[in-house]
Amino acid sequence: MTLRILLPLSLVAGLTSLAQQTPQQIADAELPSLLTIYKDIHTHPELSTQEQRTSALLAKELKAIGCDVTENVGKYDKPDQKCFGVVGVMKNGDGPAVLVRTDLDALPVREETGLPYASTIVTKNEKGDDVHVMHACGHDAHISMIIGVARSLAKLKNQWHGTIVFVGQPAEELGIGARAMLRDGLYTRWPKPNYALGFHDKADMEIGHIGVTEGYTSANVDSVDVTVNGIGGHGGYAYRTKDPVVLAAEMINQWQTIASRENNPIDPIVITVGSIHGGTKHNIIPDEVKMQLTVRTYKADVRERVLAAIERIAKGCATTAGLPSDKMPTLNVLRDQFTPATYNNPELTKRLVSVWKKALGDQNVEMVDPTMGGEDFSEYSLLPEHSVPAVDFHVGAVYPAKIAESKKPGASPLPSLHSSKFAPVPEPTIRTGMVAMTAAVLDLMKK
Repeated sequence: MTLRILLPLSLVAGLTSLAQQTPQQIADAELPSLLTIYKDIHTHPELSTQEQRTSALLAKELKAIGCDVTENVGKYDKPDQKCFGVVGVMKNGDGPAVLVRTDLDALPVREETGLPYASTIVTKNEKGDDVHVMHACGHDAHISMIIGVARSLAKLKNQWHGTIVFVGQPAEELGIGARAMLRDGLYTRWPKPNYALGFHDKADMEIGHIGVTEGYTSANVDSVDVTVNGIGGHGGYAYRTKDPVVLAAEMINQWQTIASRENNPIDPIVITVGSIHGGTKHNIIPDEVKMQLTVRTYKADVRERVLAAIERIAKGCATTAGLPSDKMPTLNVLRDQFTPATYNNPELTKRLVSVWKKALGDQNVEMVDPTMGGEDFSEYSLLPEHSVPAVDFHVGAVYPAKIAESKKPGASPLPSLHSSKFAPVPEPTIRTGMVAMTAAVLDLMKK
Protein backbone atom coordinates (compact mmCIF):
# COMPACT_ATOMS: atom_id res chain seq x y z
CA MET A 1 0.00 0.00 0.00
CA THR A 2 1.30 3.45 -0.92
CA LEU A 3 0.77 6.22 1.59
CA ARG A 4 0.07 9.58 -0.02
CA ILE A 5 0.23 12.83 1.91
CA LEU A 6 -1.68 15.70 0.37
CA LEU A 7 -0.36 19.19 1.14
CA PRO A 8 -2.31 22.40 0.64
CA LEU A 9 -1.59 23.96 -2.73
CA SER A 10 -0.42 27.20 -1.08
CA LEU A 11 2.20 25.30 0.94
CA VAL A 12 3.36 23.36 -2.09
CA ALA A 13 3.72 26.60 -4.02
CA GLY A 14 5.66 28.16 -1.15
CA LEU A 15 8.06 25.23 -0.90
CA THR A 16 8.59 25.22 -4.64
CA SER A 17 9.30 28.94 -4.62
CA LEU A 18 11.76 28.52 -1.74
CA ALA A 19 13.56 25.68 -3.50
CA GLN A 20 13.96 27.79 -6.61
CA GLN A 21 15.35 30.85 -4.84
CA THR A 22 18.85 31.96 -5.82
CA PRO A 23 21.41 33.86 -3.77
CA GLN A 24 20.79 36.85 -6.01
CA GLN A 25 17.03 36.82 -5.37
CA ILE A 26 17.51 36.46 -1.63
CA ALA A 27 20.03 39.30 -1.63
CA ASP A 28 17.57 41.60 -3.40
CA ALA A 29 14.86 40.76 -0.88
CA GLU A 30 17.12 41.25 2.15
CA LEU A 31 18.85 44.45 1.03
CA PRO A 32 16.39 46.95 2.57
CA SER A 33 16.79 45.36 5.98
CA LEU A 34 20.56 45.01 5.61
CA LEU A 35 20.88 48.64 4.58
CA THR A 36 19.13 49.68 7.79
CA ILE A 37 21.56 47.53 9.77
CA TYR A 38 24.51 48.97 7.87
CA LYS A 39 23.53 52.57 8.58
CA ASP A 40 23.00 51.78 12.25
CA ILE A 41 26.47 50.23 12.56
CA HIS A 42 28.04 53.06 10.59
CA THR A 43 26.47 55.64 12.89
CA HIS A 44 27.61 53.77 16.01
CA PRO A 45 31.22 52.67 15.38
CA GLU A 46 33.36 51.20 18.16
CA LEU A 47 37.12 51.12 18.54
CA SER A 48 39.15 47.92 18.58
CA THR A 49 38.59 45.90 21.81
CA GLN A 50 35.47 48.02 22.57
CA GLU A 51 33.00 46.38 20.14
CA GLN A 52 30.32 45.56 22.73
CA ARG A 53 27.30 47.07 20.93
CA THR A 54 28.40 45.84 17.50
CA SER A 55 29.01 42.27 18.66
CA ALA A 56 25.64 42.19 20.44
CA LEU A 57 23.91 43.32 17.24
CA LEU A 58 25.59 40.56 15.21
CA ALA A 59 24.80 37.95 17.86
CA LYS A 60 21.13 39.00 17.89
CA GLU A 61 20.87 38.71 14.09
CA LEU A 62 22.54 35.28 14.01
CA LYS A 63 20.28 34.00 16.79
CA ALA A 64 17.22 35.23 14.88
CA ILE A 65 17.96 32.85 12.01
CA GLY A 66 18.60 29.86 14.25
CA CYS A 67 22.35 29.89 14.80
CA ASP A 68 23.79 28.55 18.05
CA VAL A 69 25.55 31.73 19.21
CA THR A 70 28.32 32.26 21.75
CA GLU A 71 29.37 35.78 22.73
CA ASN A 72 32.50 37.19 24.38
CA VAL A 73 34.77 34.69 22.66
CA GLY A 74 38.47 35.53 22.83
CA LYS A 75 41.36 35.97 25.23
CA TYR A 76 43.71 38.93 24.89
CA ASP A 77 47.19 39.05 26.41
CA LYS A 78 45.75 41.15 29.24
CA PRO A 79 43.73 38.62 31.25
CA ASP A 80 41.32 41.23 32.61
CA GLN A 81 40.48 42.64 29.16
CA LYS A 82 37.11 41.51 27.83
CA CYS A 83 36.95 40.24 24.26
CA PHE A 84 33.82 40.70 22.16
CA GLY A 85 34.23 37.89 19.64
CA VAL A 86 31.07 36.21 18.35
CA VAL A 87 30.70 32.64 17.08
CA GLY A 88 27.48 31.53 15.42
CA VAL A 89 27.10 27.91 14.33
CA MET A 90 24.59 26.77 11.69
CA LYS A 91 24.31 23.00 11.35
CA ASN A 92 22.68 21.08 8.54
CA GLY A 93 23.54 17.42 8.88
CA ASP A 94 26.87 15.75 8.21
CA GLY A 95 29.35 17.38 5.87
CA PRO A 96 32.28 19.78 5.71
CA ALA A 97 32.81 22.71 8.06
CA VAL A 98 33.34 26.19 6.63
CA LEU A 99 34.38 29.30 8.56
CA VAL A 100 33.00 32.65 7.37
CA ARG A 101 34.53 35.67 9.07
CA THR A 102 33.78 39.37 9.44
CA ASP A 103 35.65 42.01 11.40
CA LEU A 104 33.80 44.31 13.81
CA ASP A 105 35.98 47.26 14.80
CA ALA A 106 36.25 50.85 13.60
CA LEU A 107 39.06 53.42 13.59
CA PRO A 108 40.03 56.57 15.53
CA VAL A 109 39.18 58.84 12.59
CA ARG A 110 36.93 61.92 12.44
CA GLU A 111 34.39 61.29 9.67
CA GLU A 112 34.23 63.76 6.79
CA THR A 113 32.02 61.90 4.31
CA GLY A 114 29.04 64.22 4.66
CA LEU A 115 26.68 61.25 4.78
CA PRO A 116 23.35 61.77 6.57
CA TYR A 117 24.19 58.77 8.78
CA ALA A 118 27.81 59.82 9.41
CA SER A 119 29.37 59.02 12.75
CA THR A 120 29.68 61.75 15.37
CA ILE A 121 30.93 59.37 18.04
CA VAL A 122 33.69 60.50 20.40
CA THR A 123 35.07 58.02 22.90
CA LYS A 124 38.10 57.24 25.05
CA ASN A 125 40.98 55.28 23.57
CA GLU A 126 43.26 52.95 25.55
CA LYS A 127 45.30 55.93 26.79
CA GLY A 128 42.17 57.69 28.03
CA ASP A 129 42.26 60.36 25.34
CA ASP A 130 39.10 61.54 23.59
CA VAL A 131 39.06 60.42 19.94
CA HIS A 132 36.55 60.51 17.11
CA VAL A 133 35.52 57.11 15.76
CA MET A 134 34.55 56.11 12.23
CA HIS A 135 34.04 52.99 10.12
CA ALA A 136 36.70 54.15 7.67
CA CYS A 137 37.60 50.62 6.55
CA GLY A 138 34.18 49.24 5.65
CA HIS A 139 33.79 46.76 8.48
CA ASP A 140 30.20 47.97 8.83
CA ALA A 141 29.56 46.68 5.30
CA HIS A 142 31.27 43.38 6.14
CA ILE A 143 29.00 42.83 9.14
CA SER A 144 25.92 43.56 7.02
CA MET A 145 27.19 41.13 4.38
CA ILE A 146 27.74 38.27 6.81
CA ILE A 147 24.25 38.73 8.24
CA GLY A 148 22.94 38.56 4.68
CA VAL A 149 25.00 35.44 3.99
CA ALA A 150 23.65 33.75 7.11
CA ARG A 151 20.08 34.61 6.15
CA SER A 152 20.65 33.29 2.63
CA LEU A 153 22.15 29.99 3.75
CA ALA A 154 19.36 29.48 6.28
CA LYS A 155 16.90 29.69 3.36
CA LEU A 156 18.96 27.42 1.12
CA LYS A 157 19.50 24.44 3.39
CA ASN A 158 18.20 22.13 0.69
CA GLN A 159 21.37 22.95 -1.28
CA TRP A 160 24.11 22.32 1.30
CA HIS A 161 25.11 20.09 4.19
CA GLY A 162 27.59 20.36 7.04
CA THR A 163 28.43 23.08 9.58
CA ILE A 164 29.00 26.78 9.00
CA VAL A 165 30.91 28.70 11.66
CA PHE A 166 30.18 32.43 11.41
CA VAL A 167 32.90 34.46 13.16
CA GLY A 168 32.52 38.07 14.25
CA GLN A 169 36.08 39.08 15.04
CA PRO A 170 37.09 42.10 17.13
CA ALA A 171 40.33 44.10 17.01
CA GLU A 172 41.30 43.43 13.41
CA GLU A 173 42.80 46.90 13.15
CA LEU A 174 45.22 46.01 15.94
CA GLY A 175 46.02 42.62 14.44
CA ILE A 176 45.17 40.80 17.69
CA GLY A 177 41.52 39.73 17.37
CA ALA A 178 41.92 36.51 15.38
CA ARG A 179 44.72 35.35 17.66
CA ALA A 180 42.56 36.09 20.71
CA MET A 181 39.68 33.97 19.38
CA LEU A 182 41.97 31.08 18.44
CA ARG A 183 43.55 31.28 21.90
CA ASP A 184 40.06 30.87 23.36
CA GLY A 185 39.49 27.60 21.52
CA LEU A 186 37.92 28.64 18.22
CA TYR A 187 39.25 25.46 16.59
CA THR A 188 38.63 23.18 19.58
CA ARG A 189 35.38 24.37 21.14
CA TRP A 190 33.81 24.53 17.70
CA PRO A 191 34.45 22.44 14.57
CA LYS A 192 37.82 23.09 12.97
CA PRO A 193 36.92 24.21 9.44
CA ASN A 194 37.85 22.47 6.24
CA TYR A 195 37.90 25.91 4.62
CA ALA A 196 38.08 29.51 5.86
CA LEU A 197 36.59 32.41 3.89
CA GLY A 198 36.80 36.17 4.36
CA PHE A 199 36.03 39.33 2.42
CA HIS A 200 36.98 43.00 2.45
CA ASP A 201 35.68 45.98 0.54
CA LYS A 202 38.12 47.64 -1.86
CA ALA A 203 38.36 51.41 -2.18
CA ASP A 204 39.56 51.44 -5.78
CA MET A 205 37.36 48.73 -7.32
CA GLU A 206 34.00 49.36 -8.92
CA ILE A 207 30.74 48.16 -7.43
CA GLY A 208 29.46 44.82 -8.71
CA HIS A 209 32.99 43.47 -9.01
CA ILE A 210 35.06 41.23 -6.77
CA GLY A 211 38.82 40.76 -6.85
CA VAL A 212 41.02 37.92 -5.69
CA THR A 213 44.72 37.06 -5.65
CA GLU A 214 46.25 33.61 -5.89
CA GLY A 215 48.90 33.04 -3.24
CA TYR A 216 50.11 35.96 -1.12
CA THR A 217 47.45 38.67 -1.00
CA SER A 218 48.55 40.78 1.99
CA ALA A 219 51.77 41.16 3.90
CA ASN A 220 53.51 40.26 7.11
CA VAL A 221 53.24 43.31 9.36
CA ASP A 222 55.87 44.04 12.00
CA SER A 223 55.91 47.03 14.33
CA VAL A 224 59.36 48.11 15.52
CA ASP A 225 60.19 50.70 18.20
CA VAL A 226 63.63 52.31 17.87
CA THR A 227 65.35 54.54 20.40
CA VAL A 228 68.33 56.46 19.00
CA ASN A 229 70.63 57.53 21.81
CA GLY A 230 72.90 60.56 21.64
CA ILE A 231 74.71 63.05 23.79
CA GLY A 232 72.68 66.21 24.02
CA GLY A 233 73.74 69.80 24.42
CA HIS A 234 73.51 73.33 23.08
CA GLY A 235 72.42 73.70 19.46
CA GLY A 236 75.13 76.32 18.90
CA TYR A 237 77.87 73.95 20.03
CA ALA A 238 76.88 70.83 18.13
CA TYR A 239 80.49 69.68 17.88
CA ARG A 240 80.36 68.95 21.61
CA THR A 241 77.41 66.60 21.20
CA LYS A 242 76.41 63.43 19.43
CA ASP A 243 73.23 64.55 17.68
CA PRO A 244 70.58 61.78 17.67
CA VAL A 245 68.39 63.77 15.25
CA VAL A 246 71.04 63.68 12.53
CA LEU A 247 71.80 60.08 13.41
CA ALA A 248 68.11 59.12 13.10
CA ALA A 249 67.94 60.82 9.70
CA GLU A 250 70.95 58.83 8.52
CA MET A 251 69.38 55.58 9.71
CA ILE A 252 66.13 56.33 7.89
CA ASN A 253 67.99 56.89 4.62
CA GLN A 254 70.18 53.83 5.05
CA TRP A 255 67.20 51.59 5.83
CA GLN A 256 65.81 52.31 2.38
CA THR A 257 68.89 50.66 0.84
CA ILE A 258 67.76 47.34 2.31
CA ALA A 259 65.11 47.17 -0.40
CA SER A 260 67.29 48.53 -3.19
CA ARG A 261 70.62 46.85 -2.41
CA GLU A 262 70.14 43.90 -0.04
CA ASN A 263 66.91 42.30 -1.20
CA ASN A 264 65.86 40.33 -4.23
CA PRO A 265 63.46 42.72 -6.02
CA ILE A 266 61.12 39.78 -6.69
CA ASP A 267 60.43 39.66 -2.92
CA PRO A 268 58.66 42.92 -2.00
CA ILE A 269 59.47 44.73 1.22
CA VAL A 270 58.43 48.09 2.66
CA ILE A 271 60.10 49.92 5.55
CA THR A 272 58.20 52.99 6.71
CA VAL A 273 59.00 55.29 9.61
CA GLY A 274 55.55 56.34 10.71
CA SER A 275 56.56 58.30 13.80
CA ILE A 276 59.68 60.22 14.86
CA HIS A 277 59.97 62.34 18.00
CA GLY A 278 62.92 64.10 19.56
CA GLY A 279 63.80 67.32 21.25
CA THR A 280 61.92 70.09 23.01
CA LYS A 281 63.32 73.40 21.73
CA HIS A 282 65.00 75.06 18.73
CA ASN A 283 68.46 75.34 20.27
CA ILE A 284 68.69 72.15 22.29
CA ILE A 285 70.14 68.93 20.90
CA PRO A 286 68.28 66.09 22.67
CA ASP A 287 69.69 63.00 24.29
CA GLU A 288 67.45 60.67 22.30
CA VAL A 289 65.06 60.30 19.39
CA LYS A 290 62.27 57.74 19.30
CA MET A 291 60.94 56.21 16.07
CA GLN A 292 58.15 53.78 15.21
CA LEU A 293 58.48 51.63 12.09
CA THR A 294 56.13 49.41 10.15
CA VAL A 295 57.88 46.67 8.18
CA ARG A 296 56.06 44.75 5.44
CA THR A 297 57.20 41.49 3.83
CA TYR A 298 55.72 38.25 2.49
CA LYS A 299 58.16 35.39 3.04
CA ALA A 300 59.30 34.31 6.50
CA ASP A 301 63.02 34.25 5.62
CA VAL A 302 62.81 37.70 4.01
CA ARG A 303 61.09 39.03 7.13
CA GLU A 304 63.82 37.81 9.48
CA ARG A 305 66.57 39.09 7.19
CA VAL A 306 65.00 42.56 6.92
CA LEU A 307 64.49 42.90 10.67
CA ALA A 308 68.12 41.88 11.25
CA ALA A 309 69.32 44.40 8.65
CA ILE A 310 67.37 47.23 10.31
CA GLU A 311 69.15 46.55 13.60
CA ARG A 312 72.57 46.10 11.95
CA ILE A 313 72.31 49.41 10.07
CA ALA A 314 71.09 51.29 13.14
CA LYS A 315 74.01 50.09 15.24
CA GLY A 316 76.44 50.62 12.37
CA CYS A 317 75.38 54.25 12.01
CA ALA A 318 75.79 54.78 15.76
CA THR A 319 79.26 53.21 15.72
CA THR A 320 80.31 55.36 12.77
CA ALA A 321 79.11 58.45 14.65
CA GLY A 322 81.48 57.56 17.49
CA LEU A 323 78.93 56.59 20.11
CA PRO A 324 80.19 54.25 22.86
CA SER A 325 78.81 50.75 23.28
CA ASP A 326 76.48 51.80 26.10
CA LYS A 327 74.88 54.36 23.76
CA MET A 328 73.96 51.95 20.99
CA PRO A 329 70.38 52.31 19.69
CA THR A 330 67.78 49.92 21.06
CA LEU A 331 65.27 48.15 18.82
CA ASN A 332 62.16 46.37 20.00
CA VAL A 333 60.21 44.23 17.54
CA LEU A 334 56.68 44.02 18.98
CA ARG A 335 56.21 40.29 18.48
CA ASP A 336 52.77 40.30 20.12
CA GLN A 337 51.55 42.73 17.43
CA PHE A 338 52.91 40.74 14.48
CA THR A 339 50.38 39.91 11.76
CA PRO A 340 51.40 37.13 9.37
CA ALA A 341 50.94 37.39 5.62
CA THR A 342 47.63 36.23 4.18
CA TYR A 343 47.99 33.43 1.65
CA ASN A 344 45.11 32.41 -0.59
CA ASN A 345 45.27 28.70 -1.26
CA PRO A 346 45.84 28.51 -5.06
CA GLU A 347 43.71 25.41 -5.65
CA LEU A 348 40.81 26.79 -3.62
CA THR A 349 41.15 30.19 -5.29
CA LYS A 350 40.88 28.65 -8.77
CA ARG A 351 37.81 26.69 -7.72
CA LEU A 352 36.05 29.74 -6.30
CA VAL A 353 36.91 31.98 -9.25
CA SER A 354 34.97 29.55 -11.43
CA VAL A 355 32.06 29.69 -8.98
CA TRP A 356 32.09 33.48 -8.85
CA LYS A 357 32.17 33.88 -12.61
CA LYS A 358 28.96 31.86 -12.82
CA ALA A 359 27.32 33.80 -9.98
CA LEU A 360 28.45 37.32 -10.94
CA GLY A 361 29.52 37.13 -14.58
CA ASP A 362 33.02 36.69 -16.02
CA GLN A 363 33.55 40.42 -16.44
CA ASN A 364 32.86 41.09 -12.76
CA VAL A 365 35.59 38.83 -11.34
CA GLU A 366 39.08 40.33 -11.37
CA MET A 367 42.46 38.82 -10.58
CA VAL A 368 44.17 41.60 -8.64
CA ASP A 369 47.71 42.30 -7.47
CA PRO A 370 48.73 41.53 -3.90
CA THR A 371 49.12 44.46 -1.51
CA MET A 372 51.47 45.33 1.33
CA GLY A 373 48.52 45.94 3.64
CA GLY A 374 47.99 43.68 6.65
CA GLU A 375 45.08 41.42 7.54
CA ASP A 376 44.89 39.07 10.52
CA PHE A 377 42.47 36.80 8.66
CA SER A 378 45.75 35.02 7.94
CA GLU A 379 45.72 33.63 11.49
CA TYR A 380 42.86 31.27 10.61
CA SER A 381 44.90 29.48 7.98
CA LEU A 382 48.66 29.94 8.09
CA LEU A 383 49.78 28.78 11.51
CA PRO A 384 51.22 25.24 11.19
CA GLU A 385 48.77 23.69 13.62
CA HIS A 386 45.83 25.02 11.62
CA SER A 387 46.71 24.38 7.97
CA VAL A 388 43.26 25.38 6.76
CA PRO A 389 42.85 26.24 3.06
CA ALA A 390 41.59 29.82 2.97
CA VAL A 391 40.61 32.62 0.59
CA ASP A 392 40.14 36.29 1.42
CA PHE A 393 38.60 38.24 -1.47
CA HIS A 394 37.91 41.91 -2.28
CA VAL A 395 34.51 43.49 -2.92
CA GLY A 396 34.25 46.57 -5.12
CA ALA A 397 32.84 49.60 -3.29
CA VAL A 398 33.12 52.61 -5.64
CA TYR A 399 31.03 54.01 -8.50
CA PRO A 400 32.72 53.40 -11.89
CA ALA A 401 32.34 57.08 -12.81
CA LYS A 402 34.33 58.13 -9.73
CA ILE A 403 37.10 55.69 -10.60
CA ALA A 404 37.24 57.04 -14.15
CA GLU A 405 37.30 60.63 -12.89
CA SER A 406 40.17 59.88 -10.51
CA LYS A 407 42.31 58.65 -13.40
CA LYS A 408 42.12 61.93 -15.34
CA PRO A 409 45.24 64.12 -15.37
CA GLY A 410 45.32 66.39 -12.34
CA ALA A 411 42.33 64.72 -10.66
CA SER A 412 42.25 64.04 -6.95
CA PRO A 413 42.86 60.41 -5.96
CA LEU A 414 40.05 58.30 -4.58
CA PRO A 415 39.73 58.23 -0.78
CA SER A 416 41.59 55.17 0.44
CA LEU A 417 40.69 52.78 3.20
CA HIS A 418 41.24 54.52 6.56
CA SER A 419 40.50 57.90 4.98
CA SER A 420 38.07 60.23 6.75
CA LYS A 421 36.27 60.58 3.41
CA PHE A 422 35.90 56.89 2.52
CA ALA A 423 32.60 55.06 2.60
CA PRO A 424 31.49 52.21 0.33
CA VAL A 425 28.42 52.57 -1.87
CA PRO A 426 26.35 50.45 0.50
CA GLU A 427 23.63 48.63 -1.46
CA PRO A 428 25.70 47.20 -4.35
CA THR A 429 28.71 46.53 -2.12
CA ILE A 430 26.66 44.56 0.39
CA ARG A 431 24.77 42.73 -2.35
CA THR A 432 27.90 41.69 -4.26
CA GLY A 433 29.73 40.51 -1.15
CA MET A 434 26.66 38.64 0.04
CA VAL A 435 26.09 36.86 -3.29
CA ALA A 436 29.78 36.01 -3.75
CA MET A 437 30.20 34.57 -0.25
CA THR A 438 26.93 32.64 -0.39
CA ALA A 439 27.87 31.12 -3.74
CA ALA A 440 31.30 30.11 -2.39
CA VAL A 441 29.85 28.40 0.67
CA LEU A 442 27.20 26.60 -1.37
CA ASP A 443 29.87 25.18 -3.67
CA LEU A 444 32.12 24.02 -0.84
CA MET A 445 29.21 22.40 1.01
CA LYS A 446 27.04 21.24 -1.89
CA LYS A 447 25.12 18.01 -1.55
